Amino acid sequence: MARRNAHLHVTSPAPRQVWQDLLRADPTATTSQTPAWLDCVCAVGGYEDVSRLYETAGGRQLILPMVRRRWRPRALTVQASLPAYWGTGGLLAAGSVRAEDVAAVWPDIVAPPTVRVRLRPYYLTGAAWNAVQPPSGVLVTPQTVHVLDLEGGFECVWRDRFKSQTRGGIRKAERAGLDVQFDASGRLLGAFYELYLSWTARRAQEQGLPPWLSQWRASMLEPMRKYQAVAQAFGDRCRTWVARWDGKPVAAVVTLIHGAHAFYWRGYSDKELAARVRANDLLQRLAIEDACRAGCRYYSMGESGGVASLIEFKSRFGARPHEFPQYDFARVPLAAVERWPGALERAATRLAVRRAGSGSGS
Repeated sequence: MARRNAHLHVTSPAPRQVWQDLLRADPTATTSQTPAWLDCVCAVGGYEDVSRLYETAGGRQLILPMVRRRWRPRALTVQASLPAYWGTGGLLAAGSVRAEDVAAVWPDIVAPPTVRVRLRPYYLTGAAWNAVQPPSGVLVTPQTVHVLDLEGGFECVWRDRFKSQTRGGIRKAERAGLDVQFDASGRLLGAFYELYLSWTARRAQEQGLPPWLSQWRASMLEPMRKYQAVAQAFGDRCRTWVARWDGKPVAAVVTLIHGAHAFYWRGYSDKELAARVRANDLLQRLAIEDACRAGCRYYSMGESGGVASLIEFKSRFGARPHEFPQYDFARVPLAAVERWPGALERAATRLAVRRAGSGSGS
């Protein structure tokens, strides 16, 4: 599909060769802005590719990775760059995104007759997006990501950015005799996923919910095939570490590499055992050192959702907070759009708890 106005020519889906060219020309480009990532989103999440190539009257080219739900009427679907649990999207451009690029594309972003548009640009382009007033009706929510600067290499990071208690924790983990395995083929994802499900069950117990219900929901939100698809698509740029203690997996980390950017994608652990031997500290050290060897400049540790313990953990490695905007545009009140999935989930949880209770009493 192509359309043109006096200032902008739009092609959707975006031609892959142009997309690849702009990836190489944009130093801020990251894994979640690649065509391979968007293909994983579509294959696993039930979305279709509605990415856009914008060409301005002056000849500048811009790519916006974007998807929408498949098998829904266009007027009832959500378009996202990118959906929840799939990272950030936003514009790609040669030399990085400018404020005038953002101003040029905003009218087209909110034009399609969808119920909602969700946009989360990468934090390094946040200044360009913040410099432009979004269209009327767009809700702006500040988000925070913690990022470690790898300039100077690992020895510099270890000496000047890791806090002393972090270095001490890593040394303790090394003395504990942990068996750490590394893989860049997807072979260790099974052990990683087991830790994810056990972590989910523990969280459920802490909240007084049936573990099986939380594990079922977790497997729907983050199915194993999601990780398998990413591992297959990105090959040795998707890297997994698993730490075992006395033969039992106690912590696992998955990172993604693209250009100057390393991304701590996911990490889960057996809380008590991992804390006892500081397994998470050791895995972060190995992942950060690996990112330095790969020539990365940045190691993103992701968002923390305001959780103080996560923020403290990331800051101990020298990661600093960076704000970026999240944009939401809804044609019906946004509260209504957001409310109904949560209401259905709460109703399902209450029903499951009641059934579990009646079953245990019989």
